[in-house]
Amino acid sequence: MDIGVVLEALADQPLEEALSFVRDGALEIRAVEIGVGGYAPTGHCDMHALLEDKDARNSWSDLVASFNLKVSALNAWGNPLHPDEEVAHRHRKDIVDAIHLATELGVPRIVALGGCPAGKPGDRAPHFAAGGWLPYLEGAWEDQWEGSIEECWSALGKTAEAENPELKICLELHPGTVVYNVDTFERVAALSPAIAANVDPSHMFWMQMDPLAVVRRLGPAVGYAHAKDTSFNREELGLNGVMDARWPENPATLAWNFSIPGRGHGRDWWQEFVDALGTTSATTLSIECEDPFVEPRDGIAEAASFLTACGAGGEVLR
Repeated sequence: MDIGVVLEALADQPLEEALSFVRDGALEIRAVEIGVGGYAPTGHCDMHALLEDKDARNSWSDLVASFNLKVSALNAWGNPLHPDEEVAHRHRKDIVDAIHLATELGVPRIVALGGCPAGKPGDRAPHFAAGGWLPYLEGAWEDQWEGSIEECWSALGKTAEAENPELKICLELHPGTVVYNVDTFERVAALSPAIAANVDPSHMFWMQMDPLAVVRRLGPAVGYAHAKDTSFNREELGLNGVMDARWPENPATLAWNFSIPGRGHGRDWWQEFVDALGTTSATTLSIECEDPFVEPRDGIAEAASFLTACGAGGEVLR
């Protein structure tokens, strides 16, 4: 299990500078996950320029390799189901282009989100159909399935299968999208063998899911993993619960925040998580630094050291 890092945390820095930090400041990291489309920042990879020019692809790959790093995934998180067809088309195309580029570069994984469509035809905003406790919420997810989810992800899966049977599109189980728990993932994953799961325990923690149970249930269908923790403010949690609409206001006032691995759950839990990932098809545990109380470079270095102590990674090669 390689330790990787989502370079989005260093999006304000040129690629060479970010890679230099990873090489020199977080020796345990062997792989980088790089944004190429959707809502992901793309300053580290001009996907369309690389698709058009083999020499540019080779130069880009050589630059990453010169820091003794490899690319574990291309990230195209976005909303391919958006009610605004212009946005939906652009994000679907970004996933398709990421499939082509990953194949050319020999990158085995694409990280994406399932997306979020309208609640009803004619709606202008995405509608997260997370439950039917009230009459106007009931049945929304099924309507979305028939209206857009099945068609979109069947088509994207078929594109990946035809282009590169070894490539996996790893959908993060993420609230606010149509894939956010085991039930919704399994429904979408059944559309194509190219669809796998990206497991990020932080979202499961705040939804009161058990990431270990999720990994054991999905097994080989887990194709990738993010390393991110969640810390709870018990006083605020008691008053406002986990569905706190104040985000992203002052993190100190919120019921929960994302945190560096080890700051929300201890070493024993993370060791068990690393062990559980050994039963899946994931080969990279990619640090995603979104802790509002920690500077990204410090958080990445801390997380890399902690995950190594938990049994991830291997001998430091640099």
